[in-house]
Amino acid sequence: MTPLERALELAERGRGATRPNPVVGAVVVGDGEIVGEGWHERYGGPHAEINALAAAGDRARGATMAVTLEPCSHHGKTPPCVDALIAAGIARVVAGAQDPNPEVNGSGFERLRAAGIEVEVADGELGFLARAQNEGYRTWAAKGRPFVTYKVAATLDGRVTLPGRRWVTGEASRRLVHELRAQADAVAVGMGTVRADRPLLTARDVDAERQPRRLAFGSGPLPDDSELELRTGPIELELGRLAEEGVQSLLLEGGPTLATAFLAADLVDKVLVVVAPTIGGSGPTFVGELPEPIPLSRLTSQLVGDDVLLTAYVHEP
Repeated sequence: MTPLERALELAERGRGATRPNPVVGAVVVGDGEIVGEGWHERYGGPHAEINALAAAGDRARGATMAVTLEPCSHHGKTPPCVDALIAAGIARVVAGAQDPNPEVNGSGFERLRAAGIEVEVADGELGFLARAQNEGYRTWAAKGRPFVTYKVAATLDGRVTLPGRRWVTGEASRRLVHELRAQADAVAVGMGTVRADRPLLTARDVDAERQPRRLAFGSGPLPDDSELELRTGPIELELGRLAEEGVQSLLLEGGPTLATAFLAADLVDKVLVVVAPTIGGSGPTFVGELPEPIPLSRLTSQLVGDDVLLTAYVHEP
């Protein structure tokens, strides 16, 4: 395992505790061995770099720091991390990704280089993993909207319903949906799904730190017993409003109408298709007609029970 891979592993320890800040991990390497580790443990607390430097102590002088995200160069809840790296005598920084936050966005690297510290930014698979680790934060910071993931369960021929059956996919895939909800800041469907299924959209029977905001896009009205928030404005405007309210990630569970609207507006970033080992033969497909084909990247597959989860990006983070 490389120091940057270890830093990525450490960063995950802060998952759920650093919001709205990203998760970050850092490792200090001196004389060929790790002499200090740290991660951003909670919002408002010391950043990963500071914790790693504290663990390294005097051994940080002349050492290399591997950190998953560009060190900050501005005063926020804490002082700039670049000042601490310079003062500690770090000689080289290997960063997983540049910070898209306009308050940083390369200025941390510039400060380090101006102080004579060598800076290397990861590319290839490690660079992608570092960006993907904070994909919600990156889109929220750079584009002013949440990172949108479209999740759909479908048959092998793309149908989203099966005659006489409530579920298209199996129990393991349905549990995965609840895990995805627990990880998202918000979950949304369209009014067609609201009227047909009366969904709760809660994360159930999984380890959920908190419940996501539950939204319905459309003109309404919502049923009297619905606990969903109705969002009636244009999609792009509503996404901007959600971002202003701190929503960094949105899980889209709507039917074909809502999915097609988001895709046609180029507002989907990642697609998750859970494919059941069934040919439906009839019924609606998971997306309607689009103005043009949408190329996808980084397609992966994995078994979930008897189903297959296909994951791909429309917009890489």
